[in-house]
Amino acid sequence: MLITLKLNGDSGEQVGLGQATHILHERGFRHRWQGVGPLSIKCFFGGRAFYDVGVGRYAVDDSSYLILNEGQTYLVAVDSETEIESFCIFFEHGLAESIQRSLSAKTSQLLDDPVHPTRATNFFEKTYPHDEVLSPALLRLRTQTSCIKHETAGVAEQLHEVMERLLLVHAGVRRQVESIPALRATSREELYRRLHRARDYAAACFDEPITLNDMARVACLSTNHFLRTFKQAFHQTPHQYLTRIRLERAQGLLVQTDQPVTDVCFAVGFESLGSFSWLFRQRVGVPPETYRRAKR
Repeated sequence: MLITLKLNGDSGEQVGLGQATHILHERGFRHRWQGVGPLSIKCFFGGRAFYDVGVGRYAVDDSSYLILNEGQTYLVAVDSETEIESFCIFFEHGLAESIQRSLSAKTSQLLDDPVHPTRATNFFEKTYPHDEVLSPALLRLRTQTSCIKHETAGVAEQLHEVMERLLLVHAGVRRQVESIPALRATSREELYRRLHRARDYAAACFDEPITLNDMARVACLSTNHFLRTFKQAFHQTPHQYLTRIRLERAQGLLVQTDQPVTDVCFAVGFESLGSFSWLFRQRVGVPPETYRRAKR
């Protein structure tokens, strides 16, 4: 299902990506698309979609949503044995800036010049865990798209709310950026973007043999600089983060599937059953088989 609305400025004949706001809500098993897109929010349920953006890679599933900026080139791929639900919003050009100005400018300025152009908002491209700020509005709109396709006024209001909440999330991230150890604000922002790009890459490729050098390359940082700043930003080393992701995925497979422990071990990226079992017991408190029986 595709819903198209003109939310910002005058209506026109052009309704392509960027000229109007589009809601794409579909189900399927396989999908592949490459190109340049507008500012967008990507959500997927029941499986994982992979986005290749430059040297970075992002995996989007039930636990997260992805933000990509206007003008970003990317490749999206879905290849699943089970049906996956996609819910993506593509915003029209200038909507974020228009709403940002309505929230921050003085009333007198808005009265004198309602459509004054503002500097483009550059969001932080990364996966965001579903939260209590933006996610409720996203999920509410997702559940209503099948019955509000022709109620454009109501959809427009909800999309404005989504953008307002996205701007609140963005403001929260900017506060996080202040904790990055760098003297200049531009350096802090760039370092934040690069560290999260590498972190998202590890989360997307956890089942592959990822090295410290691989993650540093994705971050475009020297290995030593990457290791030091990653630990400062996330309070754990890249290896500790990757191990946590793998063990969390292993817990899910143990509960949701009947795969043997050995298969689970290799499916989440471990190369040794002994190391996997020992780490699992150290972190979770019980061996994998005991965990499976207890959770079932």
